[in-house]
Formats: sequence, structure tokens, C-alpha cells
Amino acid sequence: MNLLHVNDKAGHYPASYYAATRTELAPFPALKGEVRADVCIVGGGYTGLSAALHLAQKGLDVVLLEAHRVGFGASGRNGGQVGSGQRQDQVWLEKTMGRDAAYQMWTLAEDAKALVRDLIRDHAMPVTFHPGVAHACWSEAEVRDTHAYADKLRRDYGYDQLEPLDSAGIRRLIGSPVYKGGEVDRGAGHVHPLNYVIGLATAAAAAGARLHEGSEVHHIQHGAKPVVQTGQGRVICDQVILAGNGYLGGLNREVAAKVMPINNFILATEPLGDRAAGVLAEPVAVADTKFVVNYWRLSEDNRLLFGGGESYGYRFPDIVKTVSKPMLEVYPQLKGTRIDYAWGGTLAITLNRMPCFARPAPNVLSASGYSGHGVAMATLAGKLMAEAVAGNAGGFDLMASLPQPRFPGGVALRWPLLVLAMTWYAMRDRLGL
Repeated sequence: MNLLHVNDKAGHYPASYYAATRTELAPFPALKGEVRADVCIVGGGYTGLSAALHLAQKGLDVVLLEAHRVGFGASGRNGGQVGSGQRQDQVWLEKTMGRDAAYQMWTLAEDAKALVRDLIRDHAMPVTFHPGVAHACWSEAEVRDTHAYADKLRRDYGYDQLEPLDSAGIRRLIGSPVYKGGEVDRGAGHVHPLNYVIGLATAAAAAGARLHEGSEVHHIQHGAKPVVQTGQGRVICDQVILAGNGYLGGLNREVAAKVMPINNFILATEPLGDRAAGVLAEPVAVADTKFVVNYWRLSEDNRLLFGGGESYGYRFPDIVKTVSKPMLEVYPQLKGTRIDYAWGGTLAITLNRMPCFARPAPNVLSASGYSGHGVAMATLAGKLMAEAVAGNAGGFDLMASLPQPRFPGGVALRWPLLVLAMTWYAMRDRLGL
């Protein structure tokens, strides 16, 4: 099943709060006929647009193909959090890769956050970087682990932006009694994700990249000069960058075996007015410690944007019902609050929750599977692939050096096996285990 067409109207952004408040961007023309380029990029989200921008700035001739609109996928629908570190923590990375490589991975992740802030500033993008992401813990054991990890980052990595919170501190910050403590990461932040995409697209086009919307890729002929085929045209190029993430479909089975598309959902309430201060005392974003993560923040017009809930299947469920349950568990005082927007989107995860960087075919680079940590890392991935195309592959090769296991069952059986696993972890969440 092609996820590009299951839940959404072709060529249109979903009816989300982000789409309703986006900066206007005129459509880019569809690809028609045969063109030649140094690099052809498949996918117009953070990864592809960052790659297009950085390649064009290096003087390469770049064509980017997007099936719908730029930012149509997870890049334009997500929670907007720009987190610190990799998706796995440094303890896991040290055990898996060794201290030196783990330190390099931390440095890359810090570079990713800085890159987002710098791009917003340097290109005068229509988006504000709001500092602060809080982590809320459901158990005392999680609080102890969170505070110990903050000590480790300060001691071993020189990161001093984490502020520990006890139960009273977390309640003062987020206005909910259900958490036992946590922390605030003052070095992280959050953005309007679709306006950030639009800023990247505008910058890439201004740098000379040729962007084409409404240009779904259905086949790639590999070889010394790859040919990327759409319904109305084709690109003959020297290099291909795959940046479709959860929407890559069957374009490359090697990547598909390691990267699983899943759905996630967000609600936007009516503007809360004076009630907003009782939801968040500061304009930070929040994520909690459930396996099926709850995450939220206030919009610039004081709506609660709350993400969470789980569903298993390709089609979206009743999103309001799915997400209202965890939202009201955290904020029972919002019962009866009007929901103005409800939307879903497809992201991609890997088995080890680290992004999958690969060279799946000759003259092809791929990065995907950011596992909910993609705003910063996908932006960096595009830059790393641009550098690799230009002959400096050090950052890309470091990310690609992390072994990426295939999902059990291969492409055919990975979804039902994941459903079983996610159902088990969701049950543990509900039982508080």
C-alpha cells in the first residue's frame, strides 16, 4: 500500500493547525520531460530540502522531486521539537560504539541543533526558535535515572543546559499532578515545523536548486548515470539522494527492510486564553517517558498542541478520540475544551531507533528513520549527504557505521510483528510498568 495516497488528498497539505497558519508558498511546477542534473533528490522534507540547499550552495546542479507539496509528510506535521543528542542516549551509544565514536555522535547532534537555529537566522525564515524542552517522568525510578543522566552529560560531555526538577518543580512548570519529576533542557527548543520547511524550500530555490512538486517518483534505474522516473518526466543524474523517509515506499527494498513507517497524531485545542498559564508556565515543549510518547507545547496563539496515542494500521483512526484520552489524563482540567484541528502523519522508525544512513545502490545515498527525533537530525542528514556528494563523507560515514538491523519478517511481515510489539508496550504504559 502506498502511504502517499492512503490518508490525504493529493497535492494538498492536511487540514492541520500548521497548514492553517503557514506562510504562503506558491506551488513549484511539476517535472515534465527529460532533464539532467548533478544530483536528483527524492523527497521534499527536511532531509531533501537541506540537501538541496547545501548542494546548491556548493555550486552543484540539483533537482528535487516531491510527490505532493514540500513538507507534505512528517516534516510538516510533527511536534516541532528540536531535541538534544541522538534518539538513543549516550550510555547506549558508548556501549554500542565506544566512547570516542559516541562523543562524535553527541557533537553531530549538537551541530544539528545549531544548524536549525543558524538556518532560521541566516535565511530570515518565517519561524521562531523557542528555547526549552521539558522531560516529564511517570515514576520515581525514571526521575532518578533522568537526573543521573543529566549529571553524566555535564561531567563527560560538558553539557550544562539540563535543569533537574522534582515533583513540585515539574508540576509548577506543566500544571499537571501526574508526573514525579523530570528536567528542562534549556539548550533544546521547538519550532513551527511547516514554516521551517517553507523556509528551507525558499532558501534552496533561491540558492539555485530546481524544486518540483506533484512529481511522484515511481522508478529509479540504477547505474553510472541513474535515471529517476516520474509520471511525466525523468531526471538523468550522477547521484541520487533518497529522502522520502516513511513515504519511500518500494523505491528501495534494502532501506525498506530497515525503516518502518508508522503513524502519529496531534490535536490543537481552541485558544486557551488565560487558561494557558495553567497548562505551561513557560513557553517550553514537553515530552514524557511513556513508550508511546505524549508530547505537547503551546502555539503562539496559546492553543495546546498535544500529540500522542497509538494506532496500528495504514489508515488513520478517529484522531480526536485517540489523542483526547492521553491529553485528558495529563490535563483533566481541559475536559470540554473545543478541539479545532486533528491530524495525523507518517514518520519512520528503525529497530534500534537510530537513523538509517546507507549507500543502498551505486551512486545513491539515503538517510531516514529518525524515530521521532527528526527536526534537527534530518536537517543535518541533508547537509551530511551534500558533503558526502562533494567528497567529504566523514560525518555521513560515522552515522552509517552504526549497524542497522532489519525488522524481523522482512518487508512483508514487519508491520504485523511491529503491531504485536507496540501493543505489548502500550499495555505496559497503561499498567504503569
